[in-house]
Amino acid sequence: MSKRFIYQDQDRCIGCLACEIHCKTENDVPVGIRLSRIVPSGPTMIDDVPRMSFVFMGCFHCSEPLCVEACPTGAMIQRQADGIVYVDSDACVGCRECIEACPCSCPQYNEDTGKVTKCDYCKDRIDAGLKPACVTGCTTGALYWTE
Repeated sequence: MSKRFIYQDQDRCIGCLACEIHCKTENDVPVGIRLSRIVPSGPTMIDDVPRMSFVFMGCFHCSEPLCVEACPTGAMIQRQADGIVYVDSDACVGCRECIEACPCSCPQYNEDTGKVTKCDYCKDRIDAGLKPACVTGCTTGALYWTE
């Protein structure tokens, strides 16, 4: 896995999707593509009260990413310094082999560009000393960026 990751405090998450909206805005992602997702779970009864929980699902930036291995053009890259996996859109031909290889469905096909896109932890923001957009935009402070 990456040396960095996003941690979620599920007790704080209210499922508002602000993280998804900030991600879409930061990365100019069209409707239908979700680089990170909030997955609802429930309702379940706790002390006779129905409760929902929400799970943040982003790319895991695996230590041995199958998407990188499957990419025939080398467009799917893992940074050696921190393990972040990202797409070089100039090298991507939109073959979707990385999508097929990823067990978590993290890479997604962008119909507008004809290329694959995925969560890259907002690597440009990280390189500038900032946190990923989803973490910054979380209204309840449920997402944490670890370095």
